[in-house]
Amino acid sequence: YAQWQARWGHCEILDGIGSAEMFHIYITNYPGDVVPGSLGRTVPGYEARVVGPDGQDVPDGEMGRLWIRGESAALCYWRDQEKSRAVFKGDWVVSADLFTRRDGYYFYAGRGDDMLKVRGMFVSPLEIEDCLCRHAAVQECAVVGVDDGAGLTVPKAFVVLREGHAASDDLVSELQQHAKTELARYKFPHHVSFVDALPRNDRGKVVRRLLV
Repeated sequence: YAQWQARWGHCEILDGIGSAEMFHIYITNYPGDVVPGSLGRTVPGYEARVVGPDGQDVPDGEMGRLWIRGESAALCYWRDQEKSRAVFKGDWVVSADLFTRRDGYYFYAGRGDDMLKVRGMFVSPLEIEDCLCRHAAVQECAVVGVDDGAGLTVPKAFVVLREGHAASDDLVSELQQHAKTELARYKFPHHVSFVDALPRNDRGKVVRRLLV
């Protein structure tokens, strides 16, 4: 965001999020009220909660699943009663997205089914990816969980390099050290593979299961 602002001046990026279940965007940044890294505040007419595994709202700064309520919500999934029961809880729609909330702003932390459990603690691949992408050699990357051979899950990064940078063991060590410096040490990618491109679906989203 800072690079965008430096190049284009006062042209703001208004990130937001919506879903098919809600038929509308329900959280967004607003002109003159942009918090970089966040998806903004709730849109008028919608309510949001960040909910823990116990079904209770989590304190600000803690990660939980996003619940949304608004008049545009769907009633159910067509001919899928089991999924409908899991997602539609009264007036609330339970998304698959994980968020934190700070001062009324919502920060995306990844999808619940993408989360890794490393040393007994949940880790968002997005957090590791964002860290690695801040390294000058990295164009883009994707992180998945792999077995370390002892039955434990560890992060593995698939990295696309920027032009002018070459894959090497030294660069692997450099990227790992970069992650250790910026993140909790257990979150660093234990394995790094360099690839020409990341697998994507027809909507441009990375298909992580093809990397496992």
